[in-house]
Amino acid sequence: MTNVCLALEIHAQLEEEIFYPAMREVLSDSEILDKSVPEHERMRALIRVLQGKNVNDPDYDETVHSLMGAVLHHVADEESILLPQAEARLGQRLAELGMRMTQRRMELLRPHLQQVATTTAQSFPIATATVAAGLLAIVWMLIRPRGEMRP
Repeated sequence: MTNVCLALEIHAQLEEEIFYPAMREVLSDSEILDKSVPEHERMRALIRVLQGKNVNDPDYDETVHSLMGAVLHHVADEESILLPQAEARLGQRLAELGMRMTQRRMELLRPHLQQVATTTAQSFPIATATVAAGLLAIVWMLIRPRGEMRP
């Protein structure tokens, strides 16, 4: 859940820093934009509540479901209303915005890389890790230069 919460927080920050200002330039009045930042704040509040809970807390699942509902509602509005408007009004500028958002995402993620790696590794079952290691070994054997073969 740690990585999910971090991804949501970074995504919200990217929208607020880059995407929403660009949309404000081309939409003089937008109900969707007006409610987007408060929706992000609700999501952040739920994330703070989750971060203060243990997975065994009786209302942990309920809080996760509330966060999921908030995110799904937000995404539905953006996918059905805001993104079509962005495509119509921003056109070719969308690619540039996407590149800026990707660069900024990497900047925001950089301080958290160890945390992401640790929580990702902890979430992998040992069997999955073993299969992944085996597949990597097979791929290495197939692509290594033939001069490296040893008897």
